[in-house]
Amino acid sequence: MNIIEVIKPGFLIKTPINRIKILETIEEFGRVSHKSEDKIASGTDEQFVRKLLGWGHESVLEHIAISVLIICDRGVSHELVRHRLAAYTQESTRYCDYSGKIKFIKPLFFEKETQEYKIWYESCEQTAKSYQKLRELGKSPEQARSVLPNSLKTEIVATYNLREWRHVFEMRCQKAAHPQMREIMIPLLQSFQKRIHPLFDDFTFCRDDSISFPLWAIKDNQFWQKK
Repeated sequence: MNIIEVIKPGFLIKTPINRIKILETIEEFGRVSHKSEDKIASGTDEQFVRKLLGWGHESVLEHIAISVLIICDRGVSHELVRHRLAAYTQESTRYCDYSGKIKFIKPLFFEKETQEYKIWYESCEQTAKSYQKLRELGKSPEQARSVLPNSLKTEIVATYNLREWRHVFEMRCQKAAHPQMREIMIPLLQSFQKRIHPLFDDFTFCRDDSISFPLWAIKDNQFWQKK
């Protein structure tokens, strides 16, 4: 009988996304600063948002927040919560009882049938046996969790405003980011690009698997290099 289950990471966007409403709201709130609401017309919202992004005036984006349920391992979740302009709710190892079959996230850098995957799998299997034994000895979930590894599957709801989402993608899609973080964040960014165009259009992927900085950041860097 298998006491562990190996699954892949993933995400689910929990906030209903209405692209038109998001763009209209950003334009409506953004025009308050210059009292230019009279310039709002059909189709001006997308043009206005593009100008904001080009200027690097992203504070207006903070009026819109999106929540995403992320399924990952505990190690990735520890990196994610370092982004502090956020709200999080995470599966608790203190109160969740993992007696029975324990789920682990497959590391994308360990291919099945390889020696390293076998070592990892056997380690998770032994961890699960140790956890079950501690529970049988009467230890509580918050005590037995001491043997659980980073590969343990967790679910975490992350809520960021749009400006912070841009920062998260800028940090966590970069080539230098952890591979398992990029495994989640790159598809999530691509989903945002499709669903909330043009708010993330300035993120582009390069041939060397890196990601470009937003347009305003490039302009800002060029400006200071001239000083």
